[in-house]
This record gives sequence, structure tokens and C-alpha cells, in this order.
Amino acid sequence: MSLAATVAEKANLIWAIADKLTGVFKPHQYGEVILPLTVIRRFDSVLEPTKEMVLQAAQLFAGTPLEENRLCHAAGHKFYNTSPFTFTRLLDAPDDLEPNFRAYCNAFSPNVRQILERFKPFGPHLTTMAEKNVLYMVLKEFTTSKADLHPSRVSNLEMGYIFEELIRRFSEAHNEDAGQHYTPREVIELMVNLLLTHDNATLAGTGATTTIYDPACGTGGMLSVAEEHIHRCNSAASLLLCGQEINDETFAICKADMLIKGQDADYIKLGNTLSDDQFPGQTFDYVLSNPPFGREWKNEKAAVEREAARPEGRFGAGLPSISDSQMLFLQTAVARLKPEGRAAIIQNGSPLFTGDAGSGPSEIRRSILENDYLDAIIALPNDIFYNTGIATYIWLLCKNKPQARRGKVQLINASGLYEKRRKALGNKRNDIPQDAIAKICRLYGDFAESPLSRIFDVADFGYTRITVERPALPASGTEDAPAAPADAPKKRGRKPGKPRADASRRDTENVPLKEDIQAYFAREVLPFAPDAWIDESKSKVGYEIPFTRYFYEYTPPRPAAELAVELHELELRLGESLAALFEDED
Repeated sequence: MSLAATVAEKANLIWAIADKLTGVFKPHQYGEVILPLTVIRRFDSVLEPTKEMVLQAAQLFAGTPLEENRLCHAAGHKFYNTSPFTFTRLLDAPDDLEPNFRAYCNAFSPNVRQILERFKPFGPHLTTMAEKNVLYMVLKEFTTSKADLHPSRVSNLEMGYIFEELIRRFSEAHNEDAGQHYTPREVIELMVNLLLTHDNATLAGTGATTTIYDPACGTGGMLSVAEEHIHRCNSAASLLLCGQEINDETFAICKADMLIKGQDADYIKLGNTLSDDQFPGQTFDYVLSNPPFGREWKNEKAAVEREAARPEGRFGAGLPSISDSQMLFLQTAVARLKPEGRAAIIQNGSPLFTGDAGSGPSEIRRSILENDYLDAIIALPNDIFYNTGIATYIWLLCKNKPQARRGKVQLINASGLYEKRRKALGNKRNDIPQDAIAKICRLYGDFAESPLSRIFDVADFGYTRITVERPALPASGTEDAPAAPADAPKKRGRKPGKPRADASRRDTENVPLKEDIQAYFAREVLPFAPDAWIDESKSKVGYEIPFTRYFYEYTPPRPAAELAVELHELELRLGESLAALFEDED
């Protein structure tokens, strides 16, 4: 069975179990019951084959210093359950089902119990299910052969898809933002491929552990796909997956997935990355992330500003608009990279150009560009995410670029490299097929000019914003009146010999960094305003990346004669249709 078919079958089966909750819970509460039960059933399926060995170890080593180690060894995993019950055995005593099920959940190892505690409404919901006599029916549905979630029948990759599909369905049923928790797998695969393009050490396997970090990890899709893809390239690669997530439910799912895969789940942290960084001072080989777009950071403002004031803080370059935190995650990606590290982070269009020279966003771009951390930006197709159809971009960051790429930035326009889906999933109407992923990676690896690839110097994105002053007009207000005399009374802050500036006639010009400011001023300003001067005290350097401008292709308007002929033909056809309509009425 194909990956898509397995995911669809299991997701449909679990989704159908929610029908048993009709009338007992409101539809928006279904996920609060089904998602934790799915996690528990996954753990149950994994542990069932070694259940008897765990029970024996529990008797032999109870209360001893070796107990924890021996129980994990007996279970064959980094977690265990010492209850004699399984999902199947629980059904043998329907009258005591609720207390037995609670005892079963409490018998998990501490790391699993910590995960289950994050499904906060589940405890009260369990009581309600027992009172309304649906607990038995729901658990019975989870014990059918089709609901067997053992990794030998449902891989970790498939399980990740199933969780994401369930979250999407439950979120859409509640009109919530279904796509905030995960990223389409083909986008993650593209990001990982791009990161690995120049990383022979990871692909060859040097024996060192490769660390991967996602500061907004959701259910762990970025980390899981990165792990699976790297192991497909090099099965001997040793990986440590690290992430932080703010949402309790998605954090629990991510941590459960890491435990079952054998990863060290202690490196999946709960908390707000912006105000409660769980990895202070740590750096990683790779950073992968799709942080939320347009999420305000008002609640984190005090903590972010404190960190911005510290020399070692993540946000020293500048602060974005309070209404959009994504550039704070961009700075987090830079701060968390090792000296040889590489990052791929998804942003929408605003970080490319928002903010004038001297503003927070411009200063963030300036820091990244002048430190030569920006390697490439790839424009993705529209309508490839579940929760938005807007333009999105992958920013590739590198702290130690290959020699040929130093001082350069590559822009790749992949907005047309997609295929339409037969059925939309939320706002996702398009996919990036494998041949498109390969083409994008070739464009990046070739590092050459083409219709879809442009190479720029870092300075090409910079400019100096100059303030152009002009003197006040005489009382008549005529433009061609003589300028104020050069020996006008002095004013504080104004150079001797300069006339008094009229704020109403003030203007600004953006002078490209590669141009001489005085030459630009003489060419572009003085011929039209011979009395103007530059107030150099107000000059500021800014950076913007007008991506779409570089790939704009002018399409000339069609000749008027051609349009007239087409319009005449349309009129004739319309007349013929009307005549036929009236003939039918006669």
C-alpha cells in the first residue's frame, strides 16, 4: 500500500471513531479526545510485544536503583508501562473501565506521563465518556486490527502524516488555523535538499553527531522529514533532533513521536521561543523552521526588548513591527547556527522590503547581509500551504559560504514550478513535484544566471536614504522666486551659509550604495531643484530585496487594431446569439 493510501486509511478510520462522541461532546472538542487516545494507542501498540518482559522486570527490580534502566531495557524502548492492561485487556472488564484505564495511563514511564499531561482537557473528558457510556465503544474501535498503530505496520513517517491530517480536520471543524502546526512535506524535502547541497560532511558521514533545530517545531514534521531524508542519503549519520513548541497539544505529539523513534525526547522543549528560549547559547549544524506569519509579539515584548539590549542576545540587530514576529525567528535562526551552520527558514514577502532605512526590519536585513549570512532566497509557488495562499519564500542562511558565493546572494524564482492538486486541502491547491524540487536544487547548486536565477552582490540591495532640503519660498509662494540669501540668520543645527530649510519642501531620495551620493545628487536632484542641499546628519543606510522587480517581464499591450477586430467579432457573435434566441421565442 502506498504512503498516501496508508495515511488516508488510518486517518479516515480514526476520524470515524469521533462519530461515537456525537451528542456527548461538541464537534470542536472531538480532537481533545481522539488525539490523546491516538497517542496512547500508538504507545500501546509499540509496547504490547514486550509487555510480559516488562511486568517481570517490574517485579524483580521494584524499588531498586536499577529499576528505570531495567524496565526500559525490557521494553526495548526509552519508555515503558508497568500496568498488566493493554487496550485489548481493558475491554475484558467493562464495569471498571474508567479506573482501570486511568491506572493504565498512570503506569507509563514518567516521560510518557509528562506527554499525556499536556492533553489537559482529556482527564475531565474521560469522566464524561464513562458517564455517558461511550468510553467502551471508543476504546473498542481503537483495538480493531485496522487501528493497529505498531511501527511495523505504520511507520514513523506515516504516523506523522496521520497526526497532521487529524489535526487539520479537527482544526477545520472548529474554524481554527489548521496549517499553523505543520508544513507540506514536499516543502520540507526541498529545504533539506537545499541545505545538503554544499554539505559533503553530513552526506559522507564523518562520525560526528549532526544537530538539527526547529524553534517552532509543531508536531515535529520538519525534524522528522529532515531525519528521514538525511538517513536516506547516509544511513550511518548520527542525528540529534532539537525543537521548541509553544502549543501543549502539538508539543505532546512531537515528543511522543521522538520517543517512539528512539530519539532523545528531552531535546523537545515546551515554551515560547521568543520570551522563554529553552536553548540559550546553544548552536546547531542545521536550523529548519516555518514560523507563524503575522503573529504579534505584544505578550513577549518586555522579554524580547531585554534580550535585544544584551550584547549576546538574539535580537540586537533590530526589532520588527509588533504585529509580526517572523523576523524575530529569522534572527533566532542566525543566532543558533554554528560557525559552519546552515539554515532554511520560511518567510512571507514582508521581511524582504518592509521598513525604511534605519527601521528595525531594515536593520535586521542589514545585519544579515553585511555579515554575509544570506546565501539565497527561493520564491515558492502560491497556494502550497494549508492555511495561506500568499507568496512565501525560503531564506537560506550560511555563516561560512563556499568561496564562490561569498559576498553574493542568489535569488531563485520557483513560483511557477508546481502542479495543481486534484483536490484542494484548505488553501493548498498546488504541490511541488519531485522534478521541480530537483530543478530548484540544480539552479541553486549551479549558481549561475538564468531566467529563474539571478546573482547579486550584497551591496546591490543597499541604499543610502538622503534627506533633501530646500529653502522657504518668498511670501508670494512662486517656485521661480529667488532663493533665500546665503547670509540668512543662523539656526542651531544648520550649517553656516545654508538658508533656512522649509519642512514642507523636504524630500528624500534612496541612493544605491554602489553610487556616489554627490554624483547622484548632481544628476537626479539639482537639475530640478537647483536650490536644494543634503542634510547629511539625517542620512541612513537601508537594505531591501525587491524580489519580484528582478524577475518582472514586461508584456507590451496588444495593438489597438487587434483589440478592435476582436471586439467586433464578439459583437457579431453576440448579435447572432440574440437573433437565435428571439427566433426560438417566435
